[in-house]
Parts: sequence; structure tokens; C-alpha cells
Amino acid sequence: MIPISRLAASVKPSATLAAGAKAKALKSSGVKVYDFALGEPDFDTPLHIQKAAAEAASRGETHYTPVNGIPELKTAICQWYSQYHGFTCKPEQVIVSNGAKQSIHNALAAVCDPGDEVIIPTPYWVSYSDLVSMTGAIPKLVTTTAEASFKITPAQLKEALSPKTKIFMINSPCNPTGITYTREELAALAEVLLPTNVTILSDEIYEQLTYDGVNPTCFATLKPELQDRTITVSGASKSYAMTGWRMGWAVAPKHVVDAMGTIQGQETSCPSSISQHALLAALSGPQDCVAQMREEFRKRRDFVCEKLAEIAGITFPKPNGAFYVFFNVQAFFNRQFGNTFVTDSLSFCNACLEQAHVSLVAGSAFGQEGYARMSYASSIEELAGGIAALKKWLQG
Repeated sequence: MIPISRLAASVKPSATLAAGAKAKALKSSGVKVYDFALGEPDFDTPLHIQKAAAEAASRGETHYTPVNGIPELKTAICQWYSQYHGFTCKPEQVIVSNGAKQSIHNALAAVCDPGDEVIIPTPYWVSYSDLVSMTGAIPKLVTTTAEASFKITPAQLKEALSPKTKIFMINSPCNPTGITYTREELAALAEVLLPTNVTILSDEIYEQLTYDGVNPTCFATLKPELQDRTITVSGASKSYAMTGWRMGWAVAPKHVVDAMGTIQGQETSCPSSISQHALLAALSGPQDCVAQMREEFRKRRDFVCEKLAEIAGITFPKPNGAFYVFFNVQAFFNRQFGNTFVTDSLSFCNACLEQAHVSLVAGSAFGQEGYARMSYASSIEELAGGIAALKKWLQG
């Protein structure tokens, strides 16, 4: 028998992927399942992006590219940041990776040493803590509250800092809460970090999906001196419905990008050549597709929040970004549902899938017990059916 390494044994499977797999298994047995587990837009990739990929393949753009991405794409990313955020960067500061998750991994691997601490506000995207641990660094989790809209405060950040702190991770708009920090709130956090040598890793993957007039903030633009301290991560998966194309990127100081490129060169080499040309079309082409998806997500957000609020016992801060609602389910703990006695968020979500056939992700997977995450990246009809099934199950 081949022994498994301590690293592999220590890494937890992705809770969102696991929940999605359970839902798919139930579907395959013929059961109607309302699957709200995965963070994946249900829209097709816009046609002009598909067309650009097909044309790239037809003209032979099917070979290895530079490890960090093709020059014209890195230039387009810089132009996009200038136009969208007023952020000036150079192509040598950009690396294109196989999704934003690889960008985050490469950034952590390039900066962290064993024993370093990485501050992560909870709730957090399920992969953050494991990606940190895989480098030998230590995730330092800081619990936020619903009363504070799940936002870390400057006082909490200051208290969490230590001589071992290497990175502060921030995600706005946030997965799983859908909450977006204001520019003023991020600036207050930046003030805490400025006197230190701490690096900021800002995950901005949902930056184009904000509602109610909320504007996203690129952390690196808060103060000029932050640009040499910030690693900005984003990608095409959410805003352009390109999850399967695996296109993410990072913008950072050149020496960090060079280190990330060396790591990526040994791990995966370049990202997909075809996907790079698709991303080039996404960033450089018409943006009305993003506006249309954003408006549809807003309608779904409003619908979901209205219907969930009608269920006694469920409470949540109203999300103003991404496509998730993170709601409190503690009112249903220590109760019997069918043959299951619900004691925590995981047993709640398992029973919900098995009995109501509604797939959610347990809050414990995001570092916040007592909650469940629902993705509203589904049609209004699917959302209506799922919430009705959830309400019927909860109310017996």
C-alpha cells in the first residue's frame, strides 16, 4: 500500500464541491434536487467570447504560451484596471493562471514561509485556510458577526497582528456572505496595516457583481504606498460566466509576479492558450453581457431575500454583491427532522438535501458555524421551487 503524505492527509476536500457532488448523485437516482451549492453562474459564456476562442483555435493558437500569459492579454488586463479602477499597472506586474484559485495558491507559495501567520476574516471562502496551510504557514482566523455585516473591524485586525503576520487576506465582495466593504471601511483597515510590513492579498473575483449602487474597491488604489504591498487577484469565472475556461490573474510587484511565475512554471506551465484568447475578448470586447448578468443576479437577489425573510427563524444580512445569501439556521438546531436530529450546520444541510432535496453548503465549511450558504445563480423558477421546498420542510 502506498502511504499518503501528511500534506495530502491534512487537506480537506472542498465543501462546496462535495455538496455539489452529493446533489448530483441524488439527481442521478431520479430525484428532483434544487442545487444551490456551487458558486457557478448558470449563464452560457457570451457568444463573442466563444467565437474568439474558436477563431484562435482555427488560426493555430494551440501551442505553449509564455508561462505568465500572452503579452496582449497582460496588456489588456492593465488597460481594464486603468479603465475600471483607475489603477495603473504594467504587464510585467501581471500573471495569468489557471483560475483565481491558482493565483491565490501561487501568491501564498511565493510569499509565505513555514510558521508565518496569515490573517483571514471569517466567514471565508472554503479554500483559503487549506491553501495557507499547504505552504506551511498558519491561518489565523478572525471571527466576524452578522451584526457587523460579517466585516472585520480595524480593532479586530490590529489585535490579530503579531510579529509572525505575513499576509492579511481580504475578499470583497465576499464569498460566502455577498457583503461588500465600502471604500471607507477598507481604508480604515489599510491605516492599521500601513505601519507594518504585512502584505495584503485582496481577492476581488466578484468585483463586477455589485448591486444597489455599491461600487467595488480595488484595495491597491486606497493609498499609493499600498501598491508595493498588495497582491490583487481576480478572474473571468464569475463576471463573464467562464468557470470552465479556468482564467484567473494576479497583479503584484514584479518580483512577486516573477516568483509566482517560477512556481507556476514548475506546476502547470502556461494556462490554456485558447482560454487566454477568450479572456482577451472578454476584457476587450463589449461589456453589456456583464451588465445584463448583473441585473439578472440583482433580481434574483431581491427575490431570494424576500422569500427567505418569510421563513420564521431565518435571518441574514442583505447581500450587496456576488450571488450568495448566508443565513442563520441556529433556530433549527436541537430539533428532529425525519430520522435526523439536527445539531449543527452540517447536519442541517445534510438533512435538508436528503429530505427536502435542497442543496446548501454548511456555514462551518466557511469558518462560521450556525449558518448555511445558498447560491442564487439559478433561474427564478428554480429558486422559487427550492425555497418553497425548504420552507415546507422547516415548517413541517
